[in-house]
Amino acid sequence: MDLRNLNTFIQVAELGSFTRAAQKLGYAQPTISFQIRQLEKELDMRLFDRIGHTVRLTQEGHGALAYAQQICSMAQAMMAGDSVDSQLRGELRIAMADSLSAPLLSGAFAQFRRRYPFISVHVTTAGTDEMFRLLDHNEVDMVCTLDHHFYNTSYVIANEEKIDVHFVAAADHLLAKKHDLQVHDLLRQPFLLTEKGMSYRRMLDEDLARDNLEINPIMEVGRADLICDMVADGMGLSFLPDYVTQDAVQQGRVVRLDVSGVRVELWKQLLYHRDKWVSLQMEAMIEEMSKVLLDRSEK
Repeated sequence: MDLRNLNTFIQVAELGSFTRAAQKLGYAQPTISFQIRQLEKELDMRLFDRIGHTVRLTQEGHGALAYAQQICSMAQAMMAGDSVDSQLRGELRIAMADSLSAPLLSGAFAQFRRRYPFISVHVTTAGTDEMFRLLDHNEVDMVCTLDHHFYNTSYVIANEEKIDVHFVAAADHLLAKKHDLQVHDLLRQPFLLTEKGMSYRRMLDEDLARDNLEINPIMEVGRADLICDMVADGMGLSFLPDYVTQDAVQQGRVVRLDVSGVRVELWKQLLYHRDKWVSLQMEAMIEEMSKVLLDRSEK
């Protein structure tokens, strides 16, 4: 069985297009069509339904794809041999929440780069809906979300972790030492929040709306670390994941407020599409991101 045909099959399945697979592999489109027909003949099964310009895996094709991915992964490992780390090459495309990019880029990428010098990483920051759109169109290889717990049989959860999130204030704020606060006790205070509709800000707004409450912030900005610094400087309250505020809390600059009745459950999840070929490069990045973004919850 020709490995080139299997790789072509994987690319067509992931990209959902003979044309896009040809562009990625550097082949003419008739070559792609010939390789798929050759593989279908060899396996005695139809791998794709071709309706107009749409290409979709058949039920048999889904089963064959899993085997093709395993065979290509084993072949890749065999060719790399003992020096697998230094030999891995290619590009990895990751979409993630903006506030998760700092832990990856501050130190962790340098370590990854030393271990895998020939793998380049392209990071896209986006909201959850946009991440899954990119994943569904194979425009990214994996996503790292910061949102409610997401489960769908179309995706594989590579790793996940529940994240604590709190209202925060400067250490010398008048509410800093009060206990058992209610949300309505905070509403007259100035707030600094991330952009409306994004991740935990959206979840907070939805939770407040159930009680007919609303926060109108004095500033909205995507940088959670910047918001934390502004809170520490006494410019207002905020609502942030604990990993964002951890250093400021330890330094005594920021305190987490004791507020009851907040029903926001936040998760970090690392996911990829079930039809995605998990190459050795992707396995390496999943392992690294699991350590940096998930296992080290109090970054």
